[in-house]
Parts: sequence; structure tokens; C-alpha cells
Amino acid sequence: MYRKLTGLAAAFTTGLALVASPVSAEIPCSTAKLVVPWKPGGDTDLVFQVVARAINETGFKPQLQIVHISGQSGNKAAKEVKGSKPDGCTMMAIHESQITTYLAGRVDFTWDAFDPVALLTYTPSVLGANANVPFTDMKSLVDYAKKNPGKLGVGVTTGSTSQFFNLVIEDQTGTEFKYIPYEGTRERLTAILAHNVDVGEMNILTAKKYIQEGSMKALGIATEKRDPLMPELPTMKEQGVDVIYGLNRGVVMPKGTPADVIKHYEAAFKQAMTNPAVVKHMDEKGTWIVYKNAEEYKKFFEESFAQHLKVAKKIGMFKG
Repeated sequence: MYRKLTGLAAAFTTGLALVASPVSAEIPCSTAKLVVPWKPGGDTDLVFQVVARAINETGFKPQLQIVHISGQSGNKAAKEVKGSKPDGCTMMAIHESQITTYLAGRVDFTWDAFDPVALLTYTPSVLGANANVPFTDMKSLVDYAKKNPGKLGVGVTTGSTSQFFNLVIEDQTGTEFKYIPYEGTRERLTAILAHNVDVGEMNILTAKKYIQEGSMKALGIATEKRDPLMPELPTMKEQGVDVIYGLNRGVVMPKGTPADVIKHYEAAFKQAMTNPAVVKHMDEKGTWIVYKNAEEYKKFFEESFAQHLKVAKKIGMFKG
């Protein structure tokens, strides 16, 4: 977890700062595009802006330029990057949405249409509720849902991680929710605040903000241990709901990118995740640093896909 890495970052960054990469690779551009498949200012954008800046400040070549291509729950960008030349000049920020949208039938490709480079961060999911719901924690939510099958209104973006998070909760608790679709995170949060839905997925900073205002309740966080940013919030596991879930953000490149190019970028991202400015930013944003190299990231994708596939098949969403 990133909070345990802070000391290491301070110790090693000075020695690494002038090292662009131990790998020599032929990359035919002075600036490479790091495509963020969502709008500027979102959580994924904020993560990668900081990471790209840390890499560029070391003098790394090529320099990284954030490019936003929003639309279709990230799939518009994914299609463009998928069709790009595998020459090291294009890469993409990615998380579990590239798995969930495939399983929901929104696209005909998933994570393995790309070459993994590095996994960087993990942002745990929190289940939040509007202030007027008749439950205050996961146990009372489950009791309510079992007594009122199909009536608990959950705000989701169809086929996204926000829906799969709740599908996993359903699967673990034997409950049945009523899913109400919204375009994106902001719309889902607005629906909770307006009491148009009962519950929805959010990150810990959002939960903390609205709880302090008294406009929402936080029912549980989907982590192994409590998060230091909100130590009073119990994990779902503590409450008898065995769910670990969140957004794991990393970088991929077009299929067929040469191994030496992957290694070139892999080294840069590894260095960036020990940069004190990056560590501080992630700490403040409730995001954990969980760096994995390309080989480890591939194994992570395989395991994550299998977990999501199990749920998608069980509810009849995926029939492949």
C-alpha cells in the first residue's frame, strides 16, 4: 500500500532523478501521447497528469503529453489506441472498465487487445447512500434489500465498474437490486444527493466530503483494511460482506509494441511511483500506489477478467 512506500520514495528518488531509463529503445517521436479516455479533471486524469509530469521532469525521452479522448465509457479512446501503430508513440490509461464494457457487450475487445506496460494505482470503492435511507451500514442494507427484493435503487453507469461493484455485492449477499442508469460519475452522485436513488459507488474522498456535510452516508469500503483517510469507516469484510473492489489504473500500448519499448516505459513509470510529489498527491486523493511491471500486470489482468467474467455469466450478462 502506498502509505508504506513513502519512506522508500524519499530515499531513492534523488538517486533516480537523472536516470531516464536503463533500456535503449528506438522510438520515432519526441513526444508520445498518453491518452486518457475520459474528460479532463476526472479522477483518472488527475492521477496521470501528476505521473506524466514526474516522468517529464526527469528528462525522459520521449516526453509524455496527456491527450483526452472521451466518450462511450472510455471505448472511443480505446478503439483509437487499439488501431494505432505499435511504435511507442501512443499509450493509454486504463482500468477495469475495459473489462466490464466488453462483458456488457458494448465492445468486442477487452484488455488483451493491448500490451500491458505497468499497473500504477488502486482507488478503493465505497458504497454511499443518500441521507434519508433507512439503513446505516452494510448489515442493515442487506437486511433491507432482502425484505424488499428489487426495490433498492442503485445508481450506475451500465456496464461500468460502478455496476459490477454492486453486482459483486449482490452475488455475495444473495440480494437483488434495482439498477438505474446514469451517464457518468457526476450524474450518479447528483442522483444520490437528490434522493433519486438509494445508493451508489464512490471513492473515499467523495464519501468523506458528503458525510462531513451530512448529505450522504458511507456504508462500507471495499478494502482488506480500513483506509487511514477515513479510519472510522468499516470495511465491507468487517461487516460480513466479503467484497474487495476498486479501480486499478495502469498503462497499456497497442498490441505488438516491441519488448524493448515496453521496458523503456516500464522503467519510467516505476521511477515515477516513488517520486515524493506523486506519493503525496496519491495520498491526498485517497489512492494507493500498487506498482506492477508488464509481466505482473498481465497476470493481474487475467485474474481480474476471470473474477468479472464469473459474475457476468452468473447474472446472464455475458453469454460467450
